[in-house]
Parts: sequence; C-alpha cells; structure tokens
Amino acid sequence: MSDFRVVVSDTKTGKAYQIEVSGASAGTFIGKTIGSEVDGSAVGLAGYTLKITGGSDKGGFPMRNTLPGSMRRKLLVTGGCGFHPGEGGLRKRRSIRGSEIAGDIVQINTTIANYGSTPVDSLLGGDSDEDSGGES
Repeated sequence: MSDFRVVVSDTKTGKAYQIEVSGASAGTFIGKTIGSEVDGSAVGLAGYTLKITGGSDKGGFPMRNTLPGSMRRKLLVTGGCGFHPGEGGLRKRRSIRGSEIAGDIVQINTTIANYGSTPVDSLLGGDSDEDSGGES
C-alpha cells in the first residue's frame, strides 16, 4: 500500500497542515481525481469533507487536472500548473502527471470543502505558539 503526505489547507484561517497517511486510510485516495471530494476521517478530520486540488509524484512532477489518467506525459504548455512563463506567448514542453491518484503520488493537496463541528486546530493538534520565534 502507498504512503501519502496530505496537505490540508484551511481557507478560513489561511493555515495548512501536513498529515502522513498510510495503510487503509491511504487506500481511500487511490483512484480519485483532482476535484473529487473525500471524507476527512481518512486524515483524522471526522465530520469534514476534503476536496482534492492537486499533488505531485515521487519525482516532483505536478498533477494537472486537464490530463486524464495517472501516467506522466510530456506536454507543450503555455502556462498553468507546471509552468509559469515570464512573458506572453512562451510555450515549453514539460513533464506533467495526470489527474488520477496512483501509487507513484507522494503529496496530495486538499482544501476543506465542508467544515465539521470541531475546530481544525483541536483535531490536528496545531501549535498556536509556533511562530513565536523562540523569544521569551
């Protein structure tokens, strides 16, 4: 079974949480595509719904929602995910991963689509004093 690093972005607070998922919880993500909604209990967010927004594979190549399947392909792109041109009219051939999650994917990016009754910080154990800088 595959292991994933799931990045959950909370759009209300602007925070992101990284969660390591393996075993049966990782199996819930296999076969899903970008834009699919997944139950949050797979990452410890009971009562929440997560929307898959992207990800990257073990080589660091990003997923793109316009490319069907799970294979890595070379595309001539003008912008968007995987290529950000410095000037207009620029095109480049880039290796891009398809929109389906397979065993080669390492990181899955998600946002919270539907919130539950408990706050995200209490469920995921967010540190509120993380940005203190170590000064007392």
